Amino acid sequence: MTKIIGLTGGIGSGKSTVANYIASKGIPVYIADEEAKKIMEREDVKQKIQNLFSESVLNPDNSLNRKKIAEFVFNNPNKLKELNDIVHPAVQLHFKNWLNEHKDSPFIIKEVAILFETGGNKQCDKVILITAPEELRIERAMKRDNVTKKDILVRINNQLPESKKKELSDFIIDNINLSNTFLKIDKILKILAKL
Repeated sequence: MTKIIGLTGGIGSGKSTVANYIASKGIPVYIADEEAKKIMEREDVKQKIQNLFSESVLNPDNSLNRKKIAEFVFNNPNKLKELNDIVHPAVQLHFKNWLNEHKDSPFIIKEVAILFETGGNKQCDKVILITAPEELRIERAMKRDNVTKKDILVRINNQLPESKKKELSDFIIDNINLSNTFLKIDKILKILAKL
């Protein structure tokens, strides 16, 4: 049975960099956020999302206006929950089919930003948490997303505190120096190969 290894970390922790590194080793990696974005653009899903809002959340080219959706849901927990109730089941089904395609792999990596917040960790055999000091995470995210510190802090405050994530994780990597991070990942991959 293929083991599911969760990979998570707060905004700016570097989990995507780690996911790409693991994928470069030939290990199947499922990036939940990327797949969710693709699924959200499917006509059936897009229509359900549009129905949640009183004004249009579509761009002139008929794609979703993610910035507008984010503005609507970030200060409205009920709308965020309704949005997640549309997107998460579709992603779960997609992941199940993807997992089936990789059933011959000893383990796969499932990268999810809000793994604990959605209870996704309960479906994982082990969890790797990528972490970094908050100031460094803010700096990285501001640079990457071209947003303000205030925007990043709103996102951080919408996620489970690092201390709680650490309690729930099997492996914790402080991602400050990338070459050290990759060495730690290599050690973890050797452990996972023996599960």
